[in-house]
Amino acid sequence: MKPGRCLCVCVLLVLSMAGNGNGGNILVWFTEGSHWINLKPVLEALIDRGHQVTVLVPSSSLFMNASEPSRFHYEPFNSSVPLEVWEEIIEEFIHFSIYEMDYLSYIQIHIKFLEIAKKEVKFTLQHLDSMVRSDTMARLREGKFDLMLADPIYPGSELVAEVLDLPLVYTLRFSIAHTWERLCGQLPAPPSYVPGAMSKLTDKMDFMDRLWNFLFYASQDMFAYHGKTSHFLQWKPTSACELMGKAEIWLIRTYWDFDFPRPFLPNFKFVGGIHCKPAKPLPEDLEEFVQSSGDAGIVVFTLGTMVTNMTAERRDMIASALAQIPQKVLWRYSGEKPKTLGANTKLYDWIPQNDLLGHPKTRAFITHGGTNGIYEAIYHGVPMVGIPMFADQPDNMVHMKAKGAALIMEFNFMETEDLVKALKAVINEPSYKENAMRLSRIHHDRPIKPLDEAVFWVEFTMRNKGAKHLRVQTHELTWYQYHSLDVFAFLLAVTLFITVLFIKTCSFCIRRCCCRKGKTKTKAE
Repeated sequence: MKPGRCLCVCVLLVLSMAGNGNGGNILVWFTEGSHWINLKPVLEALIDRGHQVTVLVPSSSLFMNASEPSRFHYEPFNSSVPLEVWEEIIEEFIHFSIYEMDYLSYIQIHIKFLEIAKKEVKFTLQHLDSMVRSDTMARLREGKFDLMLADPIYPGSELVAEVLDLPLVYTLRFSIAHTWERLCGQLPAPPSYVPGAMSKLTDKMDFMDRLWNFLFYASQDMFAYHGKTSHFLQWKPTSACELMGKAEIWLIRTYWDFDFPRPFLPNFKFVGGIHCKPAKPLPEDLEEFVQSSGDAGIVVFTLGTMVTNMTAERRDMIASALAQIPQKVLWRYSGEKPKTLGANTKLYDWIPQNDLLGHPKTRAFITHGGTNGIYEAIYHGVPMVGIPMFADQPDNMVHMKAKGAALIMEFNFMETEDLVKALKAVINEPSYKENAMRLSRIHHDRPIKPLDEAVFWVEFTMRNKGAKHLRVQTHELTWYQYHSLDVFAFLLAVTLFITVLFIKTCSFCIRRCCCRKGKTKTKAE
């Protein structure tokens, strides 16, 4: 090696070591599924900047493997909840969402959802109890951490941050009807134009939509207070919402390319698209199949990692529709092979989704509507046909349809001709591609990349030992003070007092005048 090049390498090594020495010590609360996929890029970026990252992971985690090689340190703890229990809950939820929900009334859906949610919360709290009562907490106290980073989808990070006296930074997509953000984070959300998450509404609402949105907020608020307020009382005399409200920064995983405009607070940062990145070259076999599509191009199709199989009737219907379009189709599907599979369609257990969406021959994306996949489509400017399956997916696709970049199909009710028609519309009508490209330009036209912004606010919170100067005073107000009901009551009382005083005075003056006239008339007679 040349002396000059060797010197450069030595300087870089020294700088790297210096960066590690000045880095922070970050504790990360466990999460699962797509939430974990979205959190990992932030952790890797923090490590690149010299920080130490420790991830808490229960022994019965579905997606997190503490034994796998990793750049960050796993802190495993034994959970009293077996892995099989989590798998049963997930399977029950997916089956209910895909095959039952469309045939039930709203009340029946709500009751069933509460039943499943109570199970999940019960076992999640057992996770928390297992950790709090184990020797893990003692090790964490000795860890000298600077910050807790958490996705609040699983409760407990609030309590651990409070016990360890750590600043708390949240990263989340949403809570149902924005209950955590509104009630705990005090984020304004006027129901007249801010649709509740999972309400399947847009910001353009008529009277009935606004009525439904108002009732949706109210029903979810009742569930939030009943279901989450008292969970932590057995460990600490406070409510969960009060602990959540102490979060210094809320990193919301959407942006105005996806979401509708709404008011926000200084400690709420919208960082949608954290995981998005430029496309890489495809493996040789995939590239060969893509190139064989000619000018017609390709369609990328996936219903996510949770949907691994479907009924014979549904998969044959979908395969029959795909066989009728001129594009080649790459379908991520590991279930039984459809009988009607066309020569233009190939099945894959896994596909490099981001790289395919970024390929110049990609014409459309058939998606279940997960936020991660939608953001990759936005990043690359690809129009979508949505087949939402469960959770936030129907609501996500409503956003994309409202912005003119997608059409929506109903999994249980769509027919072959419906899917063919939707695909041809999205591929052949220019407006869908134009709107997808417009959203892509909005996504890229930002002063700072979403991943860099997320990392900045984590580091900002560590540098300043918190970010309480960004938290609004409403956290210290009661509900009636926040809505100025005490002021209205005072003004009403003053108004009533003045009104009564005015009436009494007028009445008194009238009586005096009448009395004088009566006396004058008597004397005259």
